[in-house]
Amino acid sequence: MLNGIIWVVTVSYPFLVWFSLDYLQPRYLALALAGLLLLRLLSRNPSEKPLSPEGRGFGERGLTVLQDGLGLNSTALTGGVWPLVFPACALFLLAIALVNETRWLLAYPVFVSLLFFVVFSYSLMHPPTIVERLARFEDPDLPPKGVAYTRKVTQVWSGFFLANAAISLATVWYGDRWLWSLYNGCVSYVLMGLLMAGEMTIRRKIKASYCD
Repeated sequence: MLNGIIWVVTVSYPFLVWFSLDYLQPRYLALALAGLLLLRLLSRNPSEKPLSPEGRGFGERGLTVLQDGLGLNSTALTGGVWPLVFPACALFLLAIALVNETRWLLAYPVFVSLLFFVVFSYSLMHPPTIVERLARFEDPDLPPKGVAYTRKVTQVWSGFFLANAAISLATVWYGDRWLWSLYNGCVSYVLMGLLMAGEMTIRRKIKASYCD
């Protein structure tokens, strides 16, 4: 129940920011977001499996990690720069609270997308990739075709996060708070869903080919 409430608030926070900025200073919203991240992390059951192996594409599992407390408890994601994601987000939110600037708060989705772009891109230069680690959580003996596919999926997600950061930044500079909320709280998630659906379709075909 608590995890569900935290997840809903985390996902819908752009609309909460849009509504609350007329009543609250940016620093209080930034501290509230930081508190949500910490609460989600602390409320995580250490014994629960972070990723469901059945019925999810590699991209969908990546999004689950993204939404699920930034994936810091995932045993599949312990190397590289991934452990720096949560501290980086926390520091950025604390910086927002310090400067108390609305545009910094609106730039938080930009920062998160760029952060994930760095994480995914770093794993491309220093294999195994993020997506390969997630795939091996389901299939430890991933064949070479599977490794090659996970690398391509990692490249796609890297490109998505970079494009998402650019569009999100454009909504900040455009200055329409409703447009910012609409894109960062709705459209970006729809785009993620479409990407995951496409990846799942392709994944099934790829998996069938190397299982034959």
